[in-house]
Amino acid sequence: MSAPELPAPRTPGRYSVALVCLGNICRSPMADVVLSQRVDEAGLSGRVTVASCGTGDWHVGHPMDGRAAATLTAAGYDASRHRAQQWAQTWLEEHDLVLAMDESNLADLGGRSARVRLFRDFDPVGTGGEVPDPYYGGDDGFEEVLTMVERTSAAIVDAFRRLEEP
Repeated sequence: MSAPELPAPRTPGRYSVALVCLGNICRSPMADVVLSQRVDEAGLSGRVTVASCGTGDWHVGHPMDGRAAATLTAAGYDASRHRAQQWAQTWLEEHDLVLAMDESNLADLGGRSARVRLFRDFDPVGTGGEVPDPYYGGDDGFEEVLTMVERTSAAIVDAFRRLEEP
């Protein structure tokens, strides 16, 4: 199966992606940290921006879940700057691509469209699946999420590179 194409940027030479989960303390911030680092390592940080939010407001302003942050830190990522934000309808116009972590989040965003998809639509393994919510489980759930996020982020960065090709 070939990798999905990104929707065209709204502003030539710039691309903005938003990552969305329920509370913005586990899955979407983990994806935000990893994807942001991969974008930077690819030399695309001047052209690609990454943000994350949650559909709920319970954790607005709070740091990432401690288990999520510890998992990222152990893998060499900096999870210290994250503060939870809540989804606003304006994000649909502000971002070129909005990626939901699961079907429930996707429904909260109004459903699938050219610019709204599941994060794992770009996952080379289990394409179109959900990123499971590790919040109520053990540390192994956060490791599983990190594995999915790392390989999917690599595929998304490859899609950014293809977008830039003449």
